[in-house]
Amino acid sequence: MRTFFIALSGLLAGLLFATTLPADTTKPTVLITGANRGIGLELVRQYSARDWHVIATARNVAGATDLQALARADADISIETLDVTDHPGVDALAERLRDQPIDVLLSNDAKTPRYMSAMKGATTIDYDEARNSFEVNALGPAKLVAAFLPHVQKSTQKKIVVISSKAGSFAESPKMSMMYEYRTSKAALNMIVYTLSFETKRKGVTIAAISPGSVDTKPVEGELGFGTNIKQPNTIQPEESVAGIIRVIDSITPAQNGLFLDYKDGRVIPW
Repeated sequence: MRTFFIALSGLLAGLLFATTLPADTTKPTVLITGANRGIGLELVRQYSARDWHVIATARNVAGATDLQALARADADISIETLDVTDHPGVDALAERLRDQPIDVLLSNDAKTPRYMSAMKGATTIDYDEARNSFEVNALGPAKLVAAFLPHVQKSTQKKIVVISSKAGSFAESPKMSMMYEYRTSKAALNMIVYTLSFETKRKGVTIAAISPGSVDTKPVEGELGFGTNIKQPNTIQPEESVAGIIRVIDSITPAQNGLFLDYKDGRVIPW
């Protein structure tokens, strides 16, 4: 029953807010998940400025007012309802867009850590939070790639990019007991990207993970364990992060298939 209502709400939101993709196929197309705020919203903004077709997805399209404003200003932005943990919904969107080549499939949707409990030890692991983080951060991108790989194969650029985090790197993550739920989900995501790379190579597609840096994104109320007015320390703005991400995406070649890259200069981050 819950799956039925998710699908029904997605259909209604799509009818209300989605725009039709332009017929001009000379422009490249990017599909961006988690496009309602933060890095995702800035990715939409900067790809729009580059005159790309942008398919922007969000779980709650009705509440994505900033994204809707971008779409009203650019007919090449279409908005779709998508929850990456709703696998039938992912399949349904992939089927509806089956004839649409996607040059860059950009998996950005993620569940961020709750920082107020981040420094606590193993006895305080929130296992429900961990399961949800794994569903969103690891299995969600895996499902997205599985469903949309044929669309990427049809394109010119043939790139899949997954936004990951150094928190999931054994070599470069903090050397302390913290963020068990988030770090394990990102480590799983990195392994999924590495494993997928053997399949994408056979199909002429390049997949890579990118670290966006520590970005000062406005959290959802309660997401970080406190209110939304507290600025995250030692962070960069989404504009800087996304400019670097897009620069790295532009430069990705098949030789970088299955690698973990830094947004600044494309250097390889060890797993």
